[in-house]
Amino acid sequence: MKFGGTSVADAERLKRAAKRIVEKREAGHRVVAVLSARGKETDRLIADAFEVSPSPDPREMDMLLSTGERVSCALCAMAINDLGHRAISLTGSQAGIVTDTSHTKARILDVRADRITSALDDDNIVLVAGFQGVSTAKDVTTLGRGGSDTTAVALAAAVGADVCEIYTDVAGVFSADPRIVPDARKLNVVSFDEMLEMSASGAGVLQLRSVEYARNHGVRIHCRSSFDDQPGTIVVSEEDTVENPLITAVTHSTGEARVTLLGLPDHPGIAGRVTTTLAEANVNIDMIIQNEPVTADAKADMSFTIPREDLDTAKDALAALAAEHGIEIRTDESMGKVSIVGAGMKSHPGVAAKVFTTLGEHEINIEMISTSPIRISCVVPGDKVPDAVRALHSAFELSGPDTIRPEQPFGEFA
Repeated sequence: MKFGGTSVADAERLKRAAKRIVEKREAGHRVVAVLSARGKETDRLIADAFEVSPSPDPREMDMLLSTGERVSCALCAMAINDLGHRAISLTGSQAGIVTDTSHTKARILDVRADRITSALDDDNIVLVAGFQGVSTAKDVTTLGRGGSDTTAVALAAAVGADVCEIYTDVAGVFSADPRIVPDARKLNVVSFDEMLEMSASGAGVLQLRSVEYARNHGVRIHCRSSFDDQPGTIVVSEEDTVENPLITAVTHSTGEARVTLLGLPDHPGIAGRVTTTLAEANVNIDMIIQNEPVTADAKADMSFTIPREDLDTAKDALAALAAEHGIEIRTDESMGKVSIVGAGMKSHPGVAAKVFTTLGEHEINIEMISTSPIRISCVVPGDKVPDAVRALHSAFELSGPDTIRPEQPFGEFA
């Protein structure tokens, strides 16, 4: 089980989470629960850091940010003990979560769950601080935004759990953001591949790495609301889904920035140097395009999108290469991205045409395009993102009772 920040934001919500955990234990399950920092605690800690330093040291940021989840776990353990059950709280390092040395964006290398299994054998409920671990250099590390999802999935895999339940402030995964499309439908089941594409394209319900980890280790995810007992959305392998709808969802993101490199030398290896430089700075690239010059001795241009929070890091990393080759770096923080995702599009022609035509009919200019076998993403002006989401959601008829049909991949969550 994993409870997000809104699910433990205040004393009443935290006690509600404790009661839900106890109910699972009393139903005969052995329970490991991962907790996030309470409410906006992580944002408050980040603000505290920038009050004392304009460029906080990444190692010390991890030491600071890891405290929020520990507070949640200790308080929840107290609440569970008051309900007549024994709970122990563990930090990420105490739980055996081993990561690489990339501070603020560490990746899990191993989960040594001996202490957890021992505590479970002693009839304890185990609470683990999410979002954190210990590096191979024995430093505290954090996993990046949404990292508690990854913690929960990794622990579920390590202890052989039947399912990893992610409790959040929404009822599940929807066909679009309900704040933009009020009649968006809750999806009963999505495949790992679809959920990966949705998370990568801006759906914030599940963190991308957690879905990737779940797919690689065969962990079923049940994303559901912490405020009621209704079933949510099950994320399972494609083999376990009954059908593949043409389009499953429309997703969007306004948290990215575009970097354009003008005057790139047109010779082999330059794109590799650009992307290697960014990789070494721990900057992930999403969409990328490069134009080929049409005349001899002309220069090429390259554009790519990255998380907006990494923009300064990317510019600093590319500065030396830009100076060496006379490359001009331009940035755009006002871009947005809208995507459609659906496993069914692999076998249905005309989906791209419908996307582009729909956006054109609504006078929404497409600035970049990226595709995969089950996703089409378009960069559009940031202020046009809500209009684009609504237009595509309507064009592919994702609203209404007959557009998302119930599936029952396994009985417990039917």
